[in-house]
Amino acid sequence: MSPPSSRVSLPVPGPGNRSPMGEILVGTCSWTDRALVGSGWYPAGRRDAEGRLRHYAERFPVVEVDASYYALPSERNSRLWAERTPNGFVFDVKAFSLLTGHPTREAVMPGGLPADHRDPAVLDAVWDRFRTGIEPLRRAGRLGSVLFQFPPWFRPGQRAEAFLRECAERTDGWPVAVEFRHPSWWEPDRTEATGALLARYGMAAVAVDMTQTLPSSVRRSPPSPLPGCPSYGSTDAAPPGGPGARRTGSGTGTTRTNSPSGCPGYAGWPSGPSRCTCCSTTVAVTRPYGPPSA
Repeated sequence: MSPPSSRVSLPVPGPGNRSPMGEILVGTCSWTDRALVGSGWYPAGRRDAEGRLRHYAERFPVVEVDASYYALPSERNSRLWAERTPNGFVFDVKAFSLLTGHPTREAVMPGGLPADHRDPAVLDAVWDRFRTGIEPLRRAGRLGSVLFQFPPWFRPGQRAEAFLRECAERTDGWPVAVEFRHPSWWEPDRTEATGALLARYGMAAVAVDMTQTLPSSVRRSPPSPLPGCPSYGSTDAAPPGGPGARRTGSGTGTTRTNSPSGCPGYAGWPSGPSRCTCCSTTVAVTRPYGPPSA
């Protein structure tokens, strides 16, 4: 069963008197997710690599590429993905683990390079490979965003701000989304500064929906509005589509949320942003129509 629509348009308050329309694109964390593939959702004759992506892209306008976190994306795969998807479809590509300071296996490093994110020469080489790997998506208009998912030990401070500044310089011209996993980034007394920091570099905030009972829990979403920064709602009060559906606010960004288990099936279509119960994560990208304000 396919949803009638995976694009939801809604009014989004803009700065000043502007009131642009926004568009939420809803999709899953992967078109090759094991539960999704095993659910029988892909019909006979469309279960090979090409068939699955074409089938998925006919029903959803966005997907997250998680594999690029574990291994550098290849130019060949990106070119094939662009060829197998229609205009308007976008990929949210997760940054390679070394580029966000995560532990990285030596086996996936290119050219026998050490997995040392502190070595400038290694970083330069990995950035070049990552940039080359996603270039076909960018060139074809298929790059929704590059997602930098930082580790729980990446906390606010001068070193973190310098790291974000370097990321902004290296990704100049790319759409970038940032996911913080250290809770202090979105503490009430820090929220405005975090929003201003991301806005300075044109980065979208990623809201993480996770359990709120642990000391390491990240607040479900930054409160709205954040000056100059994308803002997101919370699943505390379920939007149309029932429990587990996701509500987003204004701006351009990515929302990730865990949905109830159960496969296959969809809920809430077409009344609002909803979830695919085949998969544990949904991705929503919000874009305002028209040119950005000055």
